[in-house]
Amino acid sequence: MTDPISDYLTRLRNAIQAKHRVVEIPASNMKKEITKILFEKGYILNYKFEDNNIQGNIKIALKYHQTNKLNAIRTLLRVSKPGLRKYAGHSNLPKVMNGLGIAIISTSKGLMTDKEARNLNIGGEVICYIS
Repeated sequence: MTDPISDYLTRLRNAIQAKHRVVEIPASNMKKEITKILFEKGYILNYKFEDNNIQGNIKIALKYHQTNKLNAIRTLLRVSKPGLRKYAGHSNLPKVMNGLGIAIISTSKGLMTDKEARNLNIGGEVICYIS
């Protein structure tokens, strides 16, 4: 697998389209941090890290609205790819849907949203957009 983050986003996107309640994804440290951010911002219902001896898995419970059965995540878009990295300074960090969505930024202080990076005045690699 050449791009594990794209695989992570694709598995989430496919599970949402198939209306699954739970999706299981192979774990890595970056995927765990992205999952924590999604949970903190209310895009997923819950998550669980399962560690076996080799790699481990992440179980993610997807969040659906009760009335219209729509998922909380509308779009998942990978921005920085292994072949073409996208970086942004603190002054030109992207805003997703004029602040309604989030951009996940990999900074020197770890993974964080665009709003947190803007408050700390640090830039970094733009991983993905979520709205």
